[in-house]
Amino acid sequence: MSYFVGLVKRISLLPNLVTLANASCGLLAISKAIDALAATGQSPVIFYAKMDTACSLIFLAMVFDAMDGKLARMTKTASEFGAQLDSFSDLITFGVAPAILAKVLIEHESPLLNYVGSPRLHFMAAAAFALMALLRLARFNLETDTDEESHSEFSGLPSPAAAGALTSTMWLYLVLRRPELEVTEGTRTPFGRLMGWMQDIDWTPILGWLPVVLTTLLLVLGLLMVSRIRYAHLVSNLTSDRSQFITLVLIVFGLFALFLAPVPALFLIFNSFWTIGIVRSLRARRRAAAESS
Repeated sequence: MSYFVGLVKRISLLPNLVTLANASCGLLAISKAIDALAATGQSPVIFYAKMDTACSLIFLAMVFDAMDGKLARMTKTASEFGAQLDSFSDLITFGVAPAILAKVLIEHESPLLNYVGSPRLHFMAAAAFALMALLRLARFNLETDTDEESHSEFSGLPSPAAAGALTSTMWLYLVLRRPELEVTEGTRTPFGRLMGWMQDIDWTPILGWLPVVLTTLLLVLGLLMVSRIRYAHLVSNLTSDRSQFITLVLIVFGLFALFLAPVPALFLIFNSFWTIGIVRSLRARRRAAAESS
């Protein structure tokens, strides 16, 4: 009997441990960004390699974030403490960490891209993103219950999705700027080989827009997080009993895309997600206006 009680206690700790793993990834991503700045005077490749690792940690945190809620409901250990812990972890990993990574990348790349920007503007944009994530998570805690049905749809862009759109944009820039990052175990990835075939293309005119794009994204994604635009919860919808076959097909093709070209795939997925939400909202408003007229 005592063994059973101890086993239940250990199981109840598992969702919170997974949530802490999420927060740890966010803190480690911030640490990697600081290390990248410290390595600026060394080989330029070191900066991009550390920023590359920082971006990957944000996406690793999303895996933990998708798991903790499911584990809590599966083990029937969902609690107010777990919900608050999850929100605090999300604030670190999907609010503060991406904003810091964007600020670091903008300030580092601006002189190299001959971009004359304002550090105050960059800070304001980064702070706006982090603060909107804070407001969005606080509102989410007040408006959302712990039951499964309340997690099928979100009011406002979820903070992991906002972080994914911002981080995948930075990550795509990094690999286009430094194609040597697309190497695994000493072998070029399929996307790395594709860039090798396109090595004659001058990406400078496109990459030169990075500071402007990131500053704009910080503000736009921040506003979307506190908006009332409806966004579907992909994890809950894909794992529902009604869509098991569709889920299997999507997972297989999704894994193929992530294996062949993870960075472009993540960029397309996350940036399409927030864009489609805006398009759907505009269409819904037009239909409502047409019906009322």
